[in-house]
This record gives sequence, structure tokens and C-alpha cells, in this order.
Amino acid sequence: MSTWHYGLVARWWAEFNRGGPEVEYFRPFVASGQPALDAGCGTGRLLLPWLRDGLDVDGCDVSADMLAECRRLAAVDGLEPALSAQALHELDLPRRYGAIVCCGTFGLGSTRAEDAEALRRLHDHLEPDGVLALDVERPGPFPDVSPTSAGPPPAERRPGSDGCEYALRGHVVAVDPAQRRVTRAIHAWQWRDGELAAEEEHLLTESLYESDELVALLRGAGFADVEVREGASAWGNDMLVFVARRPVV
Repeated sequence: MSTWHYGLVARWWAEFNRGGPEVEYFRPFVASGQPALDAGCGTGRLLLPWLRDGLDVDGCDVSADMLAECRRLAAVDGLEPALSAQALHELDLPRRYGAIVCCGTFGLGSTRAEDAEALRRLHDHLEPDGVLALDVERPGPFPDVSPTSAGPPPAERRPGSDGCEYALRGHVVAVDPAQRRVTRAIHAWQWRDGELAAEEEHLLTESLYESDELVALLRGAGFADVEVREGASAWGNDMLVFVARRPVV
């Protein structure tokens, strides 16, 4: 299995993928559950706003490239977040948390067996009565496989803070209905002084989950009081949020 959160993609994420309604949606979980963990924090889209507001929250991500960008952005504000380069199914941190947020991460670049182990690890990193808040895309029709696109026109280039221009395009390369898995490709470009300086392509595998399956996995990992919330429409009706608690006993 694979992910695409490296190299130019990590750079693009740091430059252009910031903020969003998820920051405020998940903030109450973090604020009431400190210390908290942003599991799959990437370049700090959620983590950095919380840290700027004085919340006690750590971050982890499978991509060291993403975390390097997160540290770079944090340093601008004089912040030094506690970050760990670990996959969720290998999570082994010294701290335990009152809340863990897993936003836009679960099922990416991992097998179903690894996802089940990830939930067990997240459970074990919570304090008793701690809460996990995890979002996934609402199940729907499988996307169509699409051909590789040509390079983007100049109008799609976006200027970065480093003086370079960037562009990003993705497409679906394979679907596996039996395994409920989609494989996507992403193509990233960087131009410097009008000349193409770098070009990369990465693959991402994504496991799709029906609500009943994910609820069963959460319970199998030891969680209780599992709730499926459809109130995540703040950032679109395609997302579901699963809220689960580690039992006190």
C-alpha cells in the first residue's frame, strides 16, 4: 500500500492546504481532552491553529516530509510542536491523551488489517474515558478510472511563498470493489523563474468503509459508546464523524 504525502506534494500541502471548517469542528474535542493528539497531522492544517491558541496538542504523521513542513510553519510563530513520524498502525508514543482527532487520514495508504491495528493503537493511547473523533467519507458509488492528464496550463499554477509556482492534479487509476479500495495518482509540478524545476507522481491507496463495518472495528478495538455523527456538514455532506470513548474500566 502507498501514500502520496511526500516531496512536492508535502510542499504543496504546506503552501495551500491550510485552515478549513474542520479546525473549529474538532476544536471542542481537543479543548476538553487536553493533552490531545492530532493523528495524521500532516503539515499542521488543524494542529497549528490549535497550538497558536495555546492548546496542549501533539502531532504524528507517517510522512517525515509533511512533519518537516509542519515544523517550518510552526517556527514562524515561535512554536515547537511535539511531532512523531509514525504510521497509525505502528503508533507508540510516550504520552497518553484525553482526546485524539483523526481527520482525513483513516484508511489512507494502509490495509484493512493495518486499519484495525491502528484503532487498537489509538485506543491504547487514550486515557480511560478519553475520546477518539475520526472522520471518513460517506460511502458512495466507486469513482471512474480516468486517464492521466496532461501538464496543467499556466492558469492553474499557484505562486508559493518561496517564489516558485506549483500545480497539483490527481486521478483514479484503479478500483477494487471486492476489497473496497481505490488507488489514486497525484501529479505535482514546481516552476522556478518560469522554468519547470521539478515534477513528481505518487500513488495513494484508499480503503473505503461502510458505517457498520467501522463501528464494528471500533468496538473490536475496545471502544465503547460509539456514535456516528452526520453533523459534519460544515465541510460538506460527504463526511461522517465517528466518536468513540475508551471505557473507564
